[in-house]
Amino acid sequence: MARLIRADSVNRLLVEAGHEHSEFVDGDWDPGVRVVQAGRRQVHVFWDGPGEADHLATITGNLRAAGYHVHASQQDRGGRRRLEVTRP
Repeated sequence: MARLIRADSVNRLLVEAGHEHSEFVDGDWDPGVRVVQAGRRQVHVFWDGPGEADHLATITGNLRAAGYHVHASQQDRGGRRRLEVTRP
């Protein structure tokens, strides 16, 4: 069973790895990473902006190197790609 995980821990790791946050400015998202708590045992990571697949692959490598379990998924009905992150 997965252990507790906090979005701020994952966010801190990604910032230390050099990823910038996305911000909602003037009705649109600036490119960057966004980390969202998805329950007590899961965090979702999104990339807002161009090069989504490449950035998510790089983020996956950063998270796995830090010991997280990462599963790529997509929201229902062809929605956004995201990473589902847990701690084994």
